[in-house]
Amino acid sequence: MDKGKVLAIVDGREITESDFMELVQSIGQNAMQFQSPQGQKQLLDELVTQELLYSEAKELKLEEEEEYVEALAHMQATLLKQYAMRNLLNNVTVTPEEVKTYFMAHRDAFKKPETAKASHILVDTEDKAKEILAKIHGGLDFAEAAKKYSSCPSSAQGGSLGEFTRGRMVPEFDAAVFAMEVGQVSDPVKTQFGYHIIKLDDFSPEEPSKLEEIENQVTDQCLNAKRQDIYLAKKEELSKKYTVEMK
Repeated sequence: MDKGKVLAIVDGREITESDFMELVQSIGQNAMQFQSPQGQKQLLDELVTQELLYSEAKELKLEEEEEYVEALAHMQATLLKQYAMRNLLNNVTVTPEEVKTYFMAHRDAFKKPETAKASHILVDTEDKAKEILAKIHGGLDFAEAAKKYSSCPSSAQGGSLGEFTRGRMVPEFDAAVFAMEVGQVSDPVKTQFGYHIIKLDDFSPEEPSKLEEIENQVTDQCLNAKRQDIYLAKKEELSKKYTVEMK
């Protein structure tokens, strides 16, 4: 495997671009601060230091110390368990027929939830809410009223909260919205934030999903379910083969 350009040689061992990139990836989001030439030099210096420590460790024969031997055995056991798991599950696949069968057996879980589109006006007192509501009933446009009176940042959009599913809003607001008719304007609704005047702009009832619309999602769930079945079957098989004592 091509490891790229050699960046340094320490005690006869090469540090390559591949080693450098592996260190960058291990840093994760913090790698951003090492993008400059000075930062990259710092990372290369870190790799050099690690190799220097490795050389001294070999010279001191640290790998023969009991603590190291025990730590290595533990790491090897952990790695072998992880490798065995990958060996068992990584090559598991599902066919289109299996995906379709799984979808049909779990259709309720893939239903599109009911959604509401609503706008609101938020004020701090019930009297103020009633006063605004009277103006709306008198002909004031709801969106204009929201822009003029609402303390919620949504006022800039005429009070629009966009589309949301049941349970996304605080309970009192949620209960009111999903009991309304499209176009209806509510009486003041009290929540922890104040008093809301709500207008239901649109509503979509719960409905079945089509497989082609969510095929990737269904495939992933079907694959995970199949892997879980294989995992549990292997556990059952090995429990009969090897002794297990629970204490």
